[in-house]
Amino acid sequence: MAKIAAELIGAVTRRLEEGTPGRMAVRTLARGDGWSVHDVVCTAGPPDRPYGERHTSMAIALVAAGTFHYRSVGGTALMTPGALLLGNAGSAFECGHEHGFGDRCVAFHFRPDVFERLAADAGVPASGRRFRGAHLPPLRAISGLSARACAGLHANEGLDWSELAFELAAETARLAGGTAPGGTLPPGAAARVSPIARRIAHEPGGPLALADLASEAGLSPYHFLRTFQRVTGVTPHQYVLRMRLRQAALRLAGGEARVLDVALDCGFGDLSNFNRAFRREFGVRPGAYRPPSLNPRSIRVTSPRSAARRRTRA
Repeated sequence: MAKIAAELIGAVTRRLEEGTPGRMAVRTLARGDGWSVHDVVCTAGPPDRPYGERHTSMAIALVAAGTFHYRSVGGTALMTPGALLLGNAGSAFECGHEHGFGDRCVAFHFRPDVFERLAADAGVPASGRRFRGAHLPPLRAISGLSARACAGLHANEGLDWSELAFELAAETARLAGGTAPGGTLPPGAAARVSPIARRIAHEPGGPLALADLASEAGLSPYHFLRTFQRVTGVTPHQYVLRMRLRQAALRLAGGEARVLDVALDCGFGDLSNFNRAFRREFGVRPGAYRPPSLNPRSIRVTSPRSAARRRTRA
């Protein structure tokens, strides 16, 4: 996760040094019949005007680093690391960076008929095969898929992107099926939360007490808790824990560090607590997550709910 953020920071730094406007760089990671996956790095910031476009396909974009505003017919959302941007084919949208420079996303695009077939196969009724809301917050059900996608940014050759794309489409369709259209954010809420969300994502293993975060945002702990959850969809504790676990998952998938060292580096003071939290989040123990070959293709992490379904069928 640090490497992903560092590459984004490098791109933003070069943009500022050169004095050029923010821009979007798109690298295609994989494509197939009716689907594609792209690494999207945007260096826009507060000086740049929000840009509007139209989705040409069904879009699911995982935020890997940075924050930005997303506005669509489904509502307005502050996109933070771990969240999913949702877009329907043909729908207009607007993205802006009023409160910080840059973001990086792994964007999945599906031809409408392909996405509808995947949603139908996942048991989603016809009424839920178009997104009603603008985004999904960082949820436990998508943590494993998010970690695999982020790992794939630096180990693209070993990951089966088609498998990941289809799993993500099906799970997102299920989760978003009951999501109501969102409204507008409370005035000033995103301005207070965005810097905090960026800080947590950049240094999830650091000291991140609720009172300190609230003070940094200029709010009482109670109002900070309510505002953060309203803006991001999760509580500060859930967000910190999810960022720490995602960082741990990427460390385990991409290196040979001991599980204990990973736990301590990512902000867990107790190995047993880390093991329990990791299993709840990803459905496996930390040691089983990292394959001996360090090959991301063998990282097959599913949500506990999916694992329970398989056990029931067995």
